[in-house]
Amino acid sequence: MDSHGQDEQRVVWAVIATDIGPLMLAATRNGLVNVVFHATDAVRERTLERLTTRFGSTPVADPRAPVLVEAIRQLRAYFAGERQDFELPLDWSLISGFNRQVLRELASGVPYGSVLGYGDLAGRVGQPGGAQAVGVAMGANPLPVVVPCHRVVESDGGIGGFGGGLETKRQLLALEGVLPEPLF
Repeated sequence: MDSHGQDEQRVVWAVIATDIGPLMLAATRNGLVNVVFHATDAVRERTLERLTTRFGSTPVADPRAPVLVEAIRQLRAYFAGERQDFELPLDWSLISGFNRQVLRELASGVPYGSVLGYGDLAGRVGQPGGAQAVGVAMGANPLPVVVPCHRVVESDGGIGGFGGGLETKRQLLALEGVLPEPLF
């Protein structure tokens, strides 16, 4: 326990190169806890500070940690078009309440190569009319790509927002065959 009575937990992290830019992966003993887009030095430092505050210990760079080795393997296979589903232990401790409920439904109920409207996802979790709240949950997703918030779009056919940027969302949807690759 730390001085505030909270359990300290070891957090390991690594950065991998992907087709959408560097991704930072962080994991606890319970599983993958965070995936962060555009993992530049500044983004990485902010993420490490946030994780230190949340878990009570400084995260350690350890790309050889078994949970990270497996996450890296599966993400590389996904970006190579060789994997459609992730089979990783996930640590949901960075999200709670309605947001967690929405993200769990998203992770289990919206398969590769498909999209779902914000309102449709709200209906699936018993909150018809909660499209905006689902949008907030998507923005709070600590595990993007693995928990595929890029598959949630506007009901009118618009792409919607995305924490990793709209171009990243387009690239992920194109990888999954939902959108054509850009012409230029």
